[in-house]
Amino acid sequence: MTPGANLPLTAQRVAVDVTAPTKLDVSALLLSPQGKVRSDEDFVFYNQPTAPGVTHSSGAADTITVETGAVPAEIDKVVVTASLDAGATFAGTEPTATVRDAASGAVLATFTPPQLGSETALLVVELYRRNEAWKVRAVGQGYANGLGGIATDFGVNVEEPAAPPAPTAPPAPTAPPAAPAPSAPPVPPAPTAPSAPAAPSAPAAAPAGAAAGGGKINLDKGRVSLQKNQTVSLVKGGEPLRTSVRMGLGWEPVFRAGRRAKDIDLDASVIAYDANRKKIDACYFGKLAILGGVIQHSGDNLTGEGAGDDEVITVHLGDLPPEVTGLVFTVNSFSGQKFTEVAKAYCRLLDGAGGELVRFDLTHSEPRTGVLMAKFVRQFSGEWDMTALGEFVDSRTVRGMVKPGGAAL
Repeated sequence: MTPGANLPLTAQRVAVDVTAPTKLDVSALLLSPQGKVRSDEDFVFYNQPTAPGVTHSSGAADTITVETGAVPAEIDKVVVTASLDAGATFAGTEPTATVRDAASGAVLATFTPPQLGSETALLVVELYRRNEAWKVRAVGQGYANGLGGIATDFGVNVEEPAAPPAPTAPPAPTAPPAAPAPSAPPVPPAPTAPSAPAAPSAPAAAPAGAAAGGGKINLDKGRVSLQKNQTVSLVKGGEPLRTSVRMGLGWEPVFRAGRRAKDIDLDASVIAYDANRKKIDACYFGKLAILGGVIQHSGDNLTGEGAGDDEVITVHLGDLPPEVTGLVFTVNSFSGQKFTEVAKAYCRLLDGAGGELVRFDLTHSEPRTGVLMAKFVRQFSGEWDMTALGEFVDSRTVRGMVKPGGAAL
């Protein structure tokens, strides 16, 4: 299987083994349609090996066994994860998931996630219910903060371990007998830190939502200003943003020797990708609506003249087809001038009422004709993440942005 691919399950009782040259800890999460566990009891791992319809066992490999007919009706999917010891990464390691018929041992599917690096934990595969039938999907999404990061993302309450008690200071030495003096009293031990509440003993979690590449923030604290490679989760009040949003892109020609440079025809576009990073469609000045109108373009601005957004792309997040897992927003210089001739280039995400949610200002430029401004990536827990890119490439049209855009996902 390749990332994003799915297959029907032909067995009612399915075993998933995850193996690698090094020891792995394999676990499972039972998720509701909202992409969260109902409680910590829906987290199955070596210290909590059973949940309704799902069991964990250890042998030559850690195995998650799913009895699909016994999984509660309110559970939409079972996600199988793998993690390494703290400090170890998957770089150079190729874990493989083997999905078998638990009764006969027959192999139904295999999947090896590609291009692993700094990840210390993975969402490997998911078993999910569709119209009362069960299927398996290859995932391969990496986390840089271990199993705790995955568990926290899906609603498991993972507590930090209690701090160890501070060592006691040794008693002061007594004076020599020739000059008697009372011994210094021993220094009392420092108080120990209070014990943390009981919780499943998964590895300690980093901040919620921290995936490979750094931690994430959400929209709860208001407008977010991003720097290059920073990510914001499009979540507010604990709920994924599903309304229509607008990506406004703007720019101005630079001034040299007090004079305004000539007009620059920049074009804003968005490219939609599937789970294999293959282009589904692109929305730009020559194609103002795609995906049945779910993504719409405001039209071409030939000069960059005037204040405010030069071109706007509207995305109806809640209506995006499930096969769309990534969006990359780009800007190209159709007239061939380099971005060193452009000033104040930015992108900003607006809500339906026009309120600014997220902003990213390009703080440098390169003598090239295209730039990947930002990307949206659909998470397996349901929400979308927005990441500032600011990566320059040589392309005057959106056609030349498809390959670098896919590589940026």
